[in-house]
Amino acid sequence: MSLSDRLNRRERINATHAAEMPDEIAPSLAELLGSGAADGSDGSGVSTRPQAFDLPGDQVAAIAAKSHSSGPAGTEGHTSTWQAVAGSGVPHTPATIDPFAELKERAAQELFGRIGARLNDPTLSEEKLHGIAREELGRIIEVEQVALTPAERNRLIAEIGADVLGFGPLEPLLDDPGVSEIMVNRHDQIYVERNGRLYESPSRFSGEAQLRRVIERIVSRVGRRIDESSPLVDARLEDGSRVNAIIPPLAVDGSSLTIRKFARTPFTVDDLIASGTMSSEIATVLDAAVRAKLNVLVSGGTGTGKTTLLNVLSGFIPGDERIITIEDAVELQLQQEHVVRLESRPANIEGRGEITIRDLVRNSLRMRPDRIVVGEVRGGESLDMLQAMNTGHEGSISTIHANSPRDALSRLETLVLMAGMDLPLRAIREQVSSAIDLIVQIARLRDGTRRVVSLTEIHGMEGDVVTMQDVFAFDYGAGLDAEGRFMGRAEPTGVRPRFVERFAEVGISVPTEVFRYQPRPGSLLGEIR
Repeated sequence: MSLSDRLNRRERINATHAAEMPDEIAPSLAELLGSGAADGSDGSGVSTRPQAFDLPGDQVAAIAAKSHSSGPAGTEGHTSTWQAVAGSGVPHTPATIDPFAELKERAAQELFGRIGARLNDPTLSEEKLHGIAREELGRIIEVEQVALTPAERNRLIAEIGADVLGFGPLEPLLDDPGVSEIMVNRHDQIYVERNGRLYESPSRFSGEAQLRRVIERIVSRVGRRIDESSPLVDARLEDGSRVNAIIPPLAVDGSSLTIRKFARTPFTVDDLIASGTMSSEIATVLDAAVRAKLNVLVSGGTGTGKTTLLNVLSGFIPGDERIITIEDAVELQLQQEHVVRLESRPANIEGRGEITIRDLVRNSLRMRPDRIVVGEVRGGESLDMLQAMNTGHEGSISTIHANSPRDALSRLETLVLMAGMDLPLRAIREQVSSAIDLIVQIARLRDGTRRVVSLTEIHGMEGDVVTMQDVFAFDYGAGLDAEGRFMGRAEPTGVRPRFVERFAEVGISVPTEVFRYQPRPGSLLGEIR
């Protein structure tokens, strides 16, 4: 085929495409190539309009989407070769690009080089360290000679400071009172919990290195370490928020960080009543139970609010009593003055120096405690705690992971066996039934709310079985409201608990109406009763 024949054939093909193509596409294609006229000709008679298959796929998709969304009337049903190449025609939303990303990374690395050795200096207060960092950042940005407005300069210094001295992109999430938990799956995927539901956050770390710096900064503040030899750690923030971090090789997709935030102002019993977590009747019973020195066990699953409820129960302890708190990582925020807080310690790099919860429980017995509050029992310390409850240390409070009061007792038996003592099962159950007076069950319901779903009294033993009786039980039959929230609450079962006699012995009066069963209108149980 001669050159003239090929040119004529090319013109015919282009004419066919032009007939199919909406008018808006021609100038768009010409702009993409940066040359050629909108009519597809450069004046020499040779078509310069680009063919669909000559363009990168993403550009074709963008043009086709533009045509599909803004074309003239009557073209909506038009299907052309361009639409077929573009696929579905859905516009691609480009990722937001930080114009100062490279500058921030260079400045952060330079700042690390200048003050890196002083970041963990215990002699420097946070305020002084931030002052040094701001001065150095000012010099670094001046050397860069980048044209910045005063607002841009201040924002840049603040963001770099948050990266180097703070928690980088987590700073706004930590400051947001609506966020109760932050979950970093990897450096480019962060989820948050709001009102009991999970949402993906647009915040991102610049890379694995930045995420690791934040993790190391958190754990170093509480004297912990994280590296390949110890790739997982529990820690806390200054406000008491619980932190768990795990890094490669255990975390396959990159370092993972979980932060469970606690309110800057501790929740009170009035807050829990207002939010529907518990009723005023339950609050009255729990207040009396703590003041009467009943041994209380708070049971619930992960993330149900056991620590928050434990904090509220601790608030009922009279201010003239000596309280010893024992935790893996300090989270309780007791408001009393006479409090001694103890925290366990992991082994060092040589595998030595570990101090367990069980060691601390044993030691607390020699500290003349009026109350022992254990953050959570999860091992052999449960045996020591039960023995303490049975030998004069009444009024102790603790939490346990379990989904029901019966499960809590079964799990407690298992934990006692982990102490390494070859005790018969009946002996363990007798210890449990005589030590625990009341189990408070809290749950996170499917609507995302956290509710106290039952108060259960431990009666004793019948044969080889620990007997118990619900004093309050959640009314699931009340249904859901328009927003999908449970309308029910923990209602009295009508049973007068035995510990009311204990209340009377110590001079605590609880109205009998608190335990009176009040049937819900239309409930089958109410009709039967």
